[in-house]
Amino acid sequence: MKYRQIGKSGLISSNLTLGTMIFGEKSGRATSEEDAIKMINYYLDLGGNHIDTANVYADGRSEEIIGKTLKGKRDKTIISTKVRFRTSSDINAEGLSRTHIVQSVDDSLARLKTDYIDLLYLHSFDPITPLEETIRAIEHLIDKGKVRYIGVSNFKAWQLMKAQGLTKYLNTNPFIAAQYQYSLVKRDLEYEFFDLFESEGLGLLTWGPLGGGFLSGKYTKDKPNSGRIASTSDDTEESWERRNSDKNWQIINAIESLTKKYNVTFSQVAIAWILSNKVVSSVILGVRTLDQLKDNMGANNLYLTLDEVNLLNNLSQLPELYPYRFMNEYGNREI
Repeated sequence: MKYRQIGKSGLISSNLTLGTMIFGEKSGRATSEEDAIKMINYYLDLGGNHIDTANVYADGRSEEIIGKTLKGKRDKTIISTKVRFRTSSDINAEGLSRTHIVQSVDDSLARLKTDYIDLLYLHSFDPITPLEETIRAIEHLIDKGKVRYIGVSNFKAWQLMKAQGLTKYLNTNPFIAAQYQYSLVKRDLEYEFFDLFESEGLGLLTWGPLGGGFLSGKYTKDKPNSGRIASTSDDTEESWERRNSDKNWQIINAIESLTKKYNVTFSQVAIAWILSNKVVSSVILGVRTLDQLKDNMGANNLYLTLDEVNLLNNLSQLPELYPYRFMNEYGNREI
């Protein structure tokens, strides 16, 4: 296992994080509690130290499984969880208000069977609650020892920058982590966020490294009859209509050539490409089975050359958009 600093903080995470979104789900393509416990222990035995969850994953069962499994191992593990989405029918059981944040954290602590959360994410922006209220509520929890570090997920760039700016203005603890989707078939973050992360000291923890399974190598140009992509509707992020493009198949072909060269899997190449970026603190593995986890963990044994990284960069390059093209052309100042 390899380790990286999260942003400019002193918190050190394994560069592969275990994602637990479907741990304990009772329907669909889920991971049973028994299998989830095996996966957590396998991950920890290999030196992994970061487990990611959220208070709404499997209606809280994901946190309960983690709490049960980490008994006696808590002090060696980073637990990250999230707050924002609805947790009950109560009118205040949603959002980033002081009321919902404090209650949600207390509930998460009970399910996780711990006294503190290492990294608490704001799961999404709340257009109703003032950011100052949100930040002061989090600072209260830090002062109480219930939360140690904070991060954001699914904010727009201006929302994240405003939140980080307020921490400086209010002299509170800054955000150190940002959790966003990022892969060879989804690089939109690079337009605005990468510069922001570097400037403001946030480490990127990526989810969806395989593009919803598209980069796993199990799909061909024929519309799939099985797998996650086959079962998602056209309006979802991982839908076949979004993934089935000439550009993406060129990426698949390039990955395939690397799998043959190094005798590795498609997933390992896709993850190794993400890990080549210095902005990335850790890749969150959204695995369903122990076999998938074992495969994904193998990415740490693959080293892509600079030429290979550049090849994948060029094939997956983002479309030119204004003002980014203009800034690249005219905005660089030479001294």
